[in-house]
Amino acid sequence: MNAIYLQEKQLKVDEFAAVCRQTLRQEEYPLAQGSELNVLIYRADSLLSAARDDRKAVLSELHRALSSGPGVFVVKGLYDNLAAVDRSSQLFEAILKDEAAAGGGGDHFAKAGSNGRIWNALQKVAERDADAFIDYYDNPLLSIICESWLGPGYEMTAQVNQVRPGGKAQQPHRDYHLGFQSNEVVEQFPLPLQILSQYLTLQGAVAHTDMPIESGPTQLLPWSQQYQAGYLAWRDPEFIACFQQHAIQLPLHKGDGLFFNPALFHAAGNNVTQDRVRTANLLQVSSSFGKTMEKVNHIKVLQSIYPALLQRELPEDKLSAVIASAAEGYSFPTNLDTDPPLGGLVPQTQQALLLQALREKWTPVHFNQQLAEHTQKRQA
Repeated sequence: MNAIYLQEKQLKVDEFAAVCRQTLRQEEYPLAQGSELNVLIYRADSLLSAARDDRKAVLSELHRALSSGPGVFVVKGLYDNLAAVDRSSQLFEAILKDEAAAGGGGDHFAKAGSNGRIWNALQKVAERDADAFIDYYDNPLLSIICESWLGPGYEMTAQVNQVRPGGKAQQPHRDYHLGFQSNEVVEQFPLPLQILSQYLTLQGAVAHTDMPIESGPTQLLPWSQQYQAGYLAWRDPEFIACFQQHAIQLPLHKGDGLFFNPALFHAAGNNVTQDRVRTANLLQVSSSFGKTMEKVNHIKVLQSIYPALLQRELPEDKLSAVIASAAEGYSFPTNLDTDPPLGGLVPQTQQALLLQALREKWTPVHFNQQLAEHTQKRQA
C-alpha cells in the first residue's frame, strides 16, 4: 500500500486472503520442534537449552516468527510446574466468585456475562498470595519470550478469560493498541504508526486447563498480521467471512503457552462442551516505549511480594523473571529536577531498586520507605 493515510474504501479482501495463503517453511525456524496448521510448535525445555547456548539466536527466531513469519507460535510445557498453575487457578476462581457477587464482569469482544473475565489479575494475585505470584512469574522462558518481541523493560499485565460451556465465540479482531479504536480514529493515524502499533504489545495465553477443540481455544488466522490495513478491516463483513472460512484452532494442554502478534486476526472460540470450563491467563505485555491498557499499581504489587521474595533463594534467571513481571523497568517518564540520572543518562528504575533491596537484604519497612521516596521524587 502506497497511501500514508488509509480509508475503509481502500480495503481489499482478496489482498488480505492472498497474504493469509502463505505456507510456513519450517526449515527457516530451526529451533521449532514442528508445526501444525501454519503454527510453529516449540518445546519449553528445548528453547531453554538453546537460550543457554545462544540467547540471541532464540530471541531472533521468536521475533521473526511473530513478524515476518506466521505471527503465532505455541510453547509446549511453558509451565512444567503445574502446581503453580493450579494454585493460581484456585485464586482465579475465588476472585471470579467475589467479583460476580459484587456485580463485576464484562468483555471486549463478547457479550457481557457469556465469558468469565478478571481484569488486572496480575495485581490481584500478588495482593492475595505473594508466594503464588512468585511461583507463577519466576518463569525464565516467559521472560525470554517477552524480551524477544519487546526488548528489555517490558511491562506485564494479565487478564483471566473463561469460556464456559455453551459460551459463544468472540468477534474476530486485532488487539491493543489500534485494535481497540474505532475506524474513525484509526484513519487518523498514518500507516507507519499503524504498523508500529503491533510492535508495542505481545499477546500471550497460558492454558490453565486442557483445551480440546470443542472447548473453544483461540481461533487464529496465521499471516494476517502482515496485512497492513488490518486495523481498519477487522470489522468489515467480508474480512470476517474470510476469517471464519480460514481460521484455525489448536488444542492445548494445561501449562502450554500461546503467543501471537497483536495484529493477528483472532477470537476466542465456541465452547460446545457440556461440562468443560476453558480457562486461560491472558498476558498482554507492553513495550517500555508504549502505554499499557491496564493500570497496574506496582507499589502495591511490590509491597505485597517483597517480604516473601526476601525469604527466597531464587536462581538469577528466575529472580530476574519475577522482577520483570512485578516492577517497572523503564526510567521514564520522571521528574528530572528531583530524579536526576545516576552514573549515566537515566535515573534508577523500580526494577533496579528492587534488585538493590534484595541484594542488600533491606527489611520490608526500609524497602517500603525507599520505594515511597523513589515514587515521590518521580512526581512533577
